Amino acid sequence: MKLVADFHVHTIASGHAYSTVLENAEAAKAKGLELIAITDHGPAMPGGPHPFHFSNLRALPPVIAGVRVLRGAEVNIIDTDGNIDLRGRYLKHLDIVLAGFHRDCIEPGSAEENTRTLIRTMASGLVDIIVHPGNPVFAVNLRQVAEAAAEHNVLLEINNVSLGGIIRRGSRDNCLALAGFVAKLGGKVSLGSDSHFCSRVGELAGAAELAEKAGLKPAQVVNTSLEAIDKFLVLRGRRGLSQ
Repeated sequence: MKLVADFHVHTIASGHAYSTVLENAEAAKAKGLELIAITDHGPAMPGGPHPFHFSNLRALPPVIAGVRVLRGAEVNIIDTDGNIDLRGRYLKHLDIVLAGFHRDCIEPGSAEENTRTLIRTMASGLVDIIVHPGNPVFAVNLRQVAEAAAEHNVLLEINNVSLGGIIRRGSRDNCLALAGFVAKLGGKVSLGSDSHFCSRVGELAGAAELAEKAGLKPAQVVNTSLEAIDKFLVLRGRRGLSQ
């Protein structure tokens, strides 16, 4: 499976990552990627940037080191109503918004509660990708999450670093099952390295292998072409790559 993009990349602005936007873009170029999304953590995360950081991402040029750079955020789900820690004008200029559960921002509930919360986040219309939904700490009903994502045209992430058994241990089986539901429902996924250092940008091999094992077709993996990415962004009401 050919991949042209990494949708989940952090910079020093996250407070616990260690590379700059330029370093990440140069690393992506060296690995043959055509696009990355800069997705620093929202302000509810300890050490995260002030909300103004996200509205001022418009200062970034759209192409850096020959790589298209989406100005984004990995926002935090902060309550059981599915609310996130960026709203209004702070989201206005972003090209893409990722969201997920982080224990520093919300405590895990039951699988039923977590599922309901995640569906409310997707239904809000503010979020384009749900990150690391296979995390067993935040158990969910995988079929219901896949159904809701397909209904609301939201991507579910296969998070590469979650498959390594160090971070979010126990995610692999959940991710495989979830990807299987997405494949059967005709939904779509994104692959993300969740890079916190530039050498990790574009490390997506494990996620791609899992996607294929689950029966996902290349057309269901948005990372496979700039055309697919552009189409997804436009359908989400975002600026397309030509804008």
